[in-house]
Amino acid sequence: MTGDARIRVGVLFGGPSAEHDVSCSSALAVVRALPRDRYAPVVVGVTREGDFRLVPDNVLEGKMSPPDGVRAIDDHLEVVGPLVELRPGRPGVAVLADGDVVAHLDVVFPLLHGPFGEDGVLQGLLEFLGVPYVGGGIAASAVGMDKVAMKRAFVAENVPVTPHIWVDEVSWAKGSAVIDGLEYPLFVKPANMGSSIGITRVTDPSGLAAAVDKALEYDPVVIVEQGVTGREIECGVLGGFAPEASRVGEVTVSGGWFDYEQKYLGTVDPMIVPAVLPPHVEAEVRALSVAAFRAVGGWGLARVDFLYDEAADRLYVNELNTMPGFTAHSMYPKVWQASGVSYQDLLDRLIALAFERHARKRGMA
Repeated sequence: MTGDARIRVGVLFGGPSAEHDVSCSSALAVVRALPRDRYAPVVVGVTREGDFRLVPDNVLEGKMSPPDGVRAIDDHLEVVGPLVELRPGRPGVAVLADGDVVAHLDVVFPLLHGPFGEDGVLQGLLEFLGVPYVGGGIAASAVGMDKVAMKRAFVAENVPVTPHIWVDEVSWAKGSAVIDGLEYPLFVKPANMGSSIGITRVTDPSGLAAAVDKALEYDPVVIVEQGVTGREIECGVLGGFAPEASRVGEVTVSGGWFDYEQKYLGTVDPMIVPAVLPPHVEAEVRALSVAAFRAVGGWGLARVDFLYDEAADRLYVNELNTMPGFTAHSMYPKVWQASGVSYQDLLDRLIALAFERHARKRGMA
């Protein structure tokens, strides 16, 4: 890379969580969109077992077939490349293969979703490596991933949430968990998971036990939320200490809720951008999105999901995602596109925010 003044962006994707495939789709979209006159992508896939694999440039250009590298399949990347390791380097991070430095990273775009990627674990590694990275820090990522901790943060900052309780696997196994005071339908969710994985909509007490058992397959803590009859609204947040909220989008839902199949396997685009809402509702969504972002200590980006009870004219913040899906068809880029920020401009701003946060932390060391 001698003489190459471009910023070397490490795109990390894959990982051991159940959201591996979603991450692979996000990564391909980002790699394709990074302007090559300013950025040199260094793409590192993480296997489901946790191995790091470097993607050769000619693989990204479609000139190599497996098993020699990583290939694009339809709309995602597949992790099958040579093993590498990451170490602190000067500058940035050194990427080593068989003990030899084969690349350096100036900044990292961590596109792993779910546990081990979006929950502070990967962010801790990147902090140790001393490299700027896109998105929230360790604490914000951990709180944003843990639905119980997230709701505690929201409640502390007067961000409205639906009635809920939580149980752990020990109290549930002993039969000492108490789930009362909530009205059906209920939504039973793993505390740490995304992309609607492990979630069940329960309409009466007979389905509760199976729903909790299913959620416990993904996390030892389960949150049970009271359902709201209303519209599913989403908003993007972008920035650091002065975050901005995007225009608002809506997800059209069939079957009672927006499950994994509708998100990723459906043939009809379920997203309406911008959403058709009264001006005062959109304004409140945007204000609450920034409040939720601040409540978890966010940085860079987040997508904030709402339930809008239209009959009561009341909004509830359902959850916040610190690393939302990033394909060109995902809600986060779409709401910013509607706000006048293109996909490439979004990448530029997020990378700049990564450097800004890193510089602030270094200045305080």
